[in-house]
Amino acid sequence: MERKNISTGSKWEPIIGYSRAVRVGNQVFVSGTTGSDAAGKVAGDTYAQTKQALENIASALTQAGASLSNVVRTRIFMTDITAWEAAGKAHGEVFGEIRPATTMVEVKKLIAPEMLVEIEADAVIA
Repeated sequence: MERKNISTGSKWEPIIGYSRAVRVGNQVFVSGTTGSDAAGKVAGDTYAQTKQALENIASALTQAGASLSNVVRTRIFMTDITAWEAAGKAHGEVFGEIRPATTMVEVKKLIAPEMLVEIEADAVIA
């Protein structure tokens, strides 16, 4: 099967050796995605960062020929699980009708202290 790597152009992708997303056949796997804006800045509370991360995921999916409606699984990593309702609200606004399988877990830290949420997504294009 053909493999297509999706890049954001981030300086970290070649250094760490990863792609924002990878499409193989009808499946798309989106790497852990934070709430960074186009300039690479991460700001805002858990809700705002979750919304931005999901926008970033949507962009990667589009580049891979998929959409949010193709998402079958998300994984939400949070530095403070007590903020689960804020992350859940943002996730529900995007996926309320799609309803992918979802996992939400607390992690000790993300790569930078201002990062509160990181989300992975898997999609299947029918």
